[in-house]
Amino acid sequence: MSTANTAAPAAASHTDTLPGGWTPYHPLTPADKKVWDEAMHGFVGVKYTPLAVSTQVVAGTNYKFECNATMPPSNAIWKAIVEIYAPLNGKPHVVGIHRM
Repeated sequence: MSTANTAAPAAASHTDTLPGGWTPYHPLTPADKKVWDEAMHGFVGVKYTPLAVSTQVVAGTNYKFECNATMPPSNAIWKAIVEIYAPLNGKPHVVGIHRM
């Protein structure tokens, strides 16, 4: 009589990614918001409001924040991606901003 487990493997969740791969865009967690706030502290000019985020674990974490962007006093709104890198040790910082 065999005692091997014959249960089917569990299905992968939407948070499972390949090593080095990007997660699907998802609502910001409190940890994502903290990274955003630290990296954007003191940023002036265009106002970016994050809507969703995708992450990639490397030696640290890369973030792509999908945002609404406005330039006060204008009421025009456009989409943008704000890229932030959070090193293992140190402060997160903006590495790129791309208008969509």
